[in-house]
Amino acid sequence: MRPLSKVRTPPRTGMTLAEDGGDRIERNPQPQGARWDVVLVWLMRIVAVIWMIKGLSAWAEILGARPGAPPFEGAPVGRQAVIIYFGVIDLLAAVGLWLATAWGGVVWLLAATSAFVLALLTPQLLPMSLPNLAFDGTIVLLYFTVSWLASREIR
Repeated sequence: MRPLSKVRTPPRTGMTLAEDGGDRIERNPQPQGARWDVVLVWLMRIVAVIWMIKGLSAWAEILGARPGAPPFEGAPVGRQAVIIYFGVIDLLAAVGLWLATAWGGVVWLLAATSAFVLALLTPQLLPMSLPNLAFDGTIVLLYFTVSWLASREIR
């Protein structure tokens, strides 16, 4: 769907703006080149799939379905809280990202930022490898870049 914009037209000969209606709504032509808003939606959906896998992985650990993982009940209480937190927030973020909503982006940024901070400050609660941290940071930077490009698109 193309965006609508208000166009001010001069009155027809012999008529004032009030008599002619003056303002009308027209369809803007589609801008040529990359449509960054479409790229942003697809990026959000790709990230949603990744975060859905992360959230389901956390629930697999809670339910004891992850092979080779120590039992959830035997983990320290702080680690259990972190696993439950990410089991909930990652799935919530995935749904919001898939729907391409503003709250989805906010919840996802909260989840990504809290994972990054916890992994750096308390690695015993959330052990993450350096490549995982770099991957999450790269996705966040890519999201901000594409979001900025989409907001600068001429409509």
